[in-house]
Amino acid sequence: MAQRAVWLISHEPGTPLCGTVRFSRRYPTVEKRARVFNGESYVPVPEDGPLLKALLFELRLLDDDKDFAESRDSCSHINKTSIYGLLVGGKELWPVVAFLKNGMIYACVPLVEQTLSPRPPLISISGISQGFELLFGIQDFLYLGQKNDTELYTKLSQLPDLLLQACPFGTLLDANLQNSLDSNNFASVTHPQKQPAWKAGIYKGKPQVSISITEKVKSMQYGKQDVADTWQVVGAVTCKCDLEGSMPNVTISLSLPTNGSPLQDILVHPCVTSLDSAILTSSSIDAMDDSAFSGPYKFPLTPPLESFNLCYYTSQVPVPPILGFYQVKEEEIQLKITVNLKLHESVKNSFEFCEAHIPFYNRGPITHVEYKVSFGQLEVFREKSLLIWIIGQKFPKSMEISLSGTVTFGAKSHEKQPFDQICIGGTAYLKLHFRILDYTLTGCYADQHSVQVFASGKPKISTYRKLISSDYYIWNSKAPAPVTYGSLVL
Repeated sequence: MAQRAVWLISHEPGTPLCGTVRFSRRYPTVEKRARVFNGESYVPVPEDGPLLKALLFELRLLDDDKDFAESRDSCSHINKTSIYGLLVGGKELWPVVAFLKNGMIYACVPLVEQTLSPRPPLISISGISQGFELLFGIQDFLYLGQKNDTELYTKLSQLPDLLLQACPFGTLLDANLQNSLDSNNFASVTHPQKQPAWKAGIYKGKPQVSISITEKVKSMQYGKQDVADTWQVVGAVTCKCDLEGSMPNVTISLSLPTNGSPLQDILVHPCVTSLDSAILTSSSIDAMDDSAFSGPYKFPLTPPLESFNLCYYTSQVPVPPILGFYQVKEEEIQLKITVNLKLHESVKNSFEFCEAHIPFYNRGPITHVEYKVSFGQLEVFREKSLLIWIIGQKFPKSMEISLSGTVTFGAKSHEKQPFDQICIGGTAYLKLHFRILDYTLTGCYADQHSVQVFASGKPKISTYRKLISSDYYIWNSKAPAPVTYGSLVL
């Protein structure tokens, strides 16, 4: 269980190389072992330049990469994992663990302690699970609590020294790099009980559990009697468990208020050890089922070191959070628009931000706008043919706001003006963007007192909630619009 090399590469579209190697570390002693184990199938780790080009090509991240490549794009090479083979110098380097997150590519080459011809099953290569553990640990170290690019560069400069302690000679001892930063004397990791193959290290430090619930609400509203509006909530629960011991046990419970909307279509992380059958059978397909399980939803688990998505779910809430009406009438070179928005009384009236984007496709630049707005302010982006209604952080006491006006356009320039194949003629939409902190539309929450931790020390438990708009469209009621039927899904 060792790594031959590790890279961090920033993806930079539009630059000559489309990326820059921010950090790399090779382990010569592990490379010598690879030469012995792999025999004639051995392929050396390339220099940073050739590897950068080969990796961006394999991940389809090169700007000019539009042609079909048999070795990468054929049906026989469909990749369902994050493990790749890179063609470098006429030979294929395999296995390479790599994934893209927050504009950064994390990659490593695990040691395979046998010949590579024929390729051994992935499950037999213990270094792959360790590689994922190491890369996730680096990702958490770089971005948890990061506030700006300066802090990111500072953490990147600390990586060489931290990996000397956390991953000496390519063997991972502790995936939590913060431990190495906080401790002047790094103690070697011992394993008092059997260590699972997917967990390459253990945590040392203050115990803490973080639970974050993020719900995204989607909606398609038409303002027509013959077309039904649709909406749906999709939720994700993200956890980070910093607990000592090789196999700590945790039980996390999600609860709903008495008027909450039941969670459906629940998918859980593999670390969950058991589930109530009612959780698994709650499905949005059974629209006529009135016996939907309303919780509490308990998830016993053995958490990994890195942050992970405990579960995903959907829910059918009774009404969308914001009801809208949008009407566009064309009068020669002008468009007369009317917008009405109403915040539902059950929704928390406290936004981090709330905006309505009103684009005008397939037209010339905006030359003149006359408008009346009952609340907030309107910004005009003439060249982009876009209006942005900044509603702010609260709706007024009436919960209703309106915008009306006329928009005049100049001559259309095909090179500069936005084009859309759907928004032709009167077909147009308004898109809402908003975020509400400490709130979920279903009412779902994680009670700090219901979290059970079976590990040494009393952990600090933190919980967070937020609601975010996602594909929240209000279409022109006076023109045709794309129609969705039934439940919306991601």
